[in-house]
Amino acid sequence: MIFNILIFIGTFFFMEFMAWFTHKYVMHGFMWYFHRDHHVHEPGFFERNDVFFLIFAVPSFLCIFTGLLAGGDFRVWIGAGIALYGLCYFLVHDVFIHQRFKWLRNSSNPYLLSLRRAHKIHHKHLGPEDGECFGMLVVPYKYWKESKRMVESQKTK
Repeated sequence: MIFNILIFIGTFFFMEFMAWFTHKYVMHGFMWYFHRDHHVHEPGFFERNDVFFLIFAVPSFLCIFTGLLAGGDFRVWIGAGIALYGLCYFLVHDVFIHQRFKWLRNSSNPYLLSLRRAHKIHHKHLGPEDGECFGMLVVPYKYWKESKRMVESQKTK
């Protein structure tokens, strides 16, 4: 059981690297056509960029499904780790950062504010080149420091 938990946690953290890599080299590369409307807002609730949800959901589903068919082997835990990362991505990226749903609007948590700031910096680039801050949960330290300073200065007012 401990091995399965380690696989689950390891997969979750590995997905941060996969999200960074995919965002930098795939979304801002040969699949820019699908990601472009995420940087240049177009009318409507859905974006072509939402296709990437399926790109990550399919391997998660297949791992869980084939793992269950094999009696609950390690693939279930890999799929579950991918799925948990997908849920976190949805909550952080779509709900908290982009406010596609009007939940979690206000926060004074330095980490959450640094996530929002790093993503805003990422979106200042409207084309696929010259991007920065491609990850989701790992934030460059300078944004963390900046957010922490801002929260502390608001507390002293």
